Formats: sequence, structure tokens, C-alpha cells
Amino acid sequence: MKIVALVGSTRNNSYNLRLAQYVQNKYQEQLNVEILNLKEIPFYDQDIEVDPPAAVKELAHKVAEADAVLWVTPEYNYSIPGVLKNAIDWLSRGERVLVGKPSWIMGASMGGLGTVRAQQHLRDILFSPGVSSPLLPGNEVYVGLVHEKIDEEGNLNHEATELFLDVVVNNFVKWMKQQKAASAVK
Repeated sequence: MKIVALVGSTRNNSYNLRLAQYVQNKYQEQLNVEILNLKEIPFYDQDIEVDPPAAVKELAHKVAEADAVLWVTPEYNYSIPGVLKNAIDWLSRGERVLVGKPSWIMGASMGGLGTVRAQQHLRDILFSPGVSSPLLPGNEVYVGLVHEKIDEEGNLNHEATELFLDVVVNNFVKWMKQQKAASAVK
């Protein structure tokens, strides 16, 4: 199953990037996760949406070719980072490659609540008409106090979080198989 991961932090050693890399490495037999770089995506500009820059075209192509999108978001001021919203704005225009594209959300923060508010905002955006990306309900991942759970090399050292991620990944894989079977019947 091909998954593209869009990480809302552009910091080189961000906790959310480490979380995405952990998923990429640990579940590589179940998921082929490619982490896309959002640093080169220019600000959305309606004047050029018909013929966007190459970085935007590449992003849209990779998302269109994927089976699903993994959104990994930090929480900035109780919401998602601008870089993630910018990517969504580009992807929801033109070919609208997110429409019907299954999504999966997780996030990490040093605070106790993880990224619960940011993920709520992201869900609202993903359900908007230009995006319409289905989500498996109740399969969110909020990693709070992440600085105590994941090391510099991206190793998760918190057994309860590891076990929870196993459940979440299995739920997602099962749901994706159901989605594919349902679309094959149509």
C-alpha cells in the first residue's frame, strides 16, 4: 500500500518528522511510506493555479498516485501549521487530487494533549467540499510529551505508544482493504 506522508513541520529534526519516519521504518512490510518535502512548495497563488510551479505539480502527482495520505501535524496556536494548509490549498485546486483520497492523521507535541486541536481543524479542512478526503473515525494518533518518547534517531521508547501505533496501523490497513473492495464493487 503506497502512502504519502505530509509533515506539517519543516524543521530538520522535528518530532513530527521523526514520528513519520518511525511509521515509515517500523511498518515498511505493510506500508510503503514516502515522506514528501513541503519546503519547496510556494505560497498558494490563484493567479498561477492553472499552471503551477514544478514543485506543486510533483506534489500533486505523488498524492494522486498514492493510495492514501498520512498527515503528520504539529500544533501551532491551536491549529495546523501554514505549510500544511498551503499544501492542502494547492491540492484542492485544479485536479483536486484529494477528493476521495483516504487520509490518516497523527501528530506529536511536547504538550500533554498532543495535537488534538490541530487535528480537529485538519479534519474540518479535509471534509470541506474541495477536499472531501475520507478518514477512518477514531483512529487518530495524539503523541503528547513526545520529547520523552522518541529519541534523536527516531526510536520510539514508549511501549504503550508503540502498541497503540500497532493497533492504529492495523485498523488503517484493514479499512483501506475495505475501501478498495467497496470501490471494486461499484
